Order: sequence, then structure tokens, then C-alpha cells
Amino acid sequence: MNYNNDQEISSFHKHLKTGYLNSNFKFFHLKDNTRKDFPFHYHDFNKILLFLQGDVNYTIEGKSYELQPFDLVLVRAGELHRPVIHSESAYERIILYLSPEFIAQYSGESYDLEKCFTLAADASAHVLRIPYFKGSALYQTIKALENSYEHPEEYAQELSQRLLFLQFMIHLNRVAISDNLEFLETSTSNTKILECLDYINTHLQEKLTADVLADRFFVSKYYLMHSFKEETGRSMGSYITTKRLLLARQYISGGMPSTQACYECGFHNYSTFYRAWKKLFGTSPKQN
Repeated sequence: MNYNNDQEISSFHKHLKTGYLNSNFKFFHLKDNTRKDFPFHYHDFNKILLFLQGDVNYTIEGKSYELQPFDLVLVRAGELHRPVIHSESAYERIILYLSPEFIAQYSGESYDLEKCFTLAADASAHVLRIPYFKGSALYQTIKALENSYEHPEEYAQELSQRLLFLQFMIHLNRVAISDNLEFLETSTSNTKILECLDYINTHLQEKLTADVLADRFFVSKYYLMHSFKEETGRSMGSYITTKRLLLARQYISGGMPSTQACYECGFHNYSTFYRAWKKLFGTSPKQN
């Protein structure tokens, strides 16, 4: 556990990928007492943020959410996001990083600990607001998980933390299934860009260019390109390439040959795919 901001924004590279996860999950309790600017970034893993205090809007994939204390923010792997701090008020949050491969192991006929992320995707939402959060089992479990990091010498501490983490995920999924994820969209969200983002993410295998998208959404190419970067912090071409590579990595991790994944994800030649992969992930596709 750490109480500074370095873990979340360290190790930036030119593609704005931040944070590295070497374990099944990580826990942070962070508090910034001075106002900071966060660039758009993404992670290779899922992220859960419990907002505690501050004057913050959270922007994820073109959607903007005005957070209230104890909102739970669900950020899926590969989603561009950033907090926007509006005042000098302290910004405090608890963050959990989750390995998708680890959490995928806990799926059976009667349970699926990834269900909360699936429900969020189905609802096109990222924020779960629970009015009774402080009195809930969720709150008690995350506090117990936090307290466990203060006593690393205790017997079977690593196992205990894993059990508490899984217990937290069970409670979270129960809440997500029984209650509605509340989508908190502000007036600053650009509807046209949201439609464009949704189209890109569901048509990655197809031809996606600024001309194609501008024609589809009946706007000028230059307006679309400018608005896209303003809303997401990325150029349209960079965003599309990154999303295709993340999808390809998912396919390859599932056993698909890298050559097939290349073409399944919208790349037209393997050498372009290979260079882009190497630039983003630092390895070759076959090393993944």
C-alpha cells in the first residue's frame, strides 16, 4: 500500500500506457493534497477506483462523470481515461488493479467475478453509485483489505489478502447484479464522438479512416479529427491502432496464431502489425 501518486502515473511512454501489474492484483490508497493535471492514459489491466473525496470529473472513452464520495469507477483494460481536478481540494481514492487473466479464473456456472465489468460494458457505463456504501459489506471488506497491508508479517498474509480481494469482488458483483449501474453523463460529453467511439470499438476488423467515419457520421473530417483528439487526448489513427493491438493480444493470448490475429483485427499486412506491436508492447507478438 502506498499513499503517494507515483504508482499510478509512473512509467509513461509515448503511447500513454501507465502502470505495470506483476501480480494478480494491487491495492493503493492515494491522496493528493495539491492540484495535479493527469493526461489521458490506459492500462493493460482492469481498474476499480473508489472515490473518497475531491472535486473531480472522471473522463473515460469520451464520457464524463461528476464523482461523489464512494462512487465506484470501473475502467476496463485498454480504455482511455483521466481524472479532471477542478479545485485545490484534496483528491483521495482507493485503487485496485486487477489482472484480467487472474479474475477470469473465477468463472463458473453460478458465478463470474468479471460480471460487473460485463454489465458496465452492456450499459455503456463506468460508475456504480451505492447510496448505502459506508454500511455495506463492500466497504467493510475493502477496509479489511487495506488494514491487512499494515501487518505484512502476519501468518499467511498473502493468502489472506487474496481471500479478502475475492470477497470484495463477490460483494461488488452481487451489488452490480442486483442494482443498476448509474450512468452519470455530463453535458460536456460530445454525442457525436461517443457514437464514433462506439462504432470504432465494434468495427475494428473493418476499414476505419477519418474519411470513412466522417461520411458515416455526416460531419467534416477536420471537425471529427479535432473533436476526437479534444475528447480522448489521442489522434484517431493512434486510438484505432492501439485498440486493434489490444484486441489482437487478447486473441493471441487465447491461442490464435499472430498472423491470423493481425488480419482479424483490421491490419492489412503483417510487417505493419509487427512494428506497431513492438512499439506498443516492447516484445514480438510470438513472445506475448
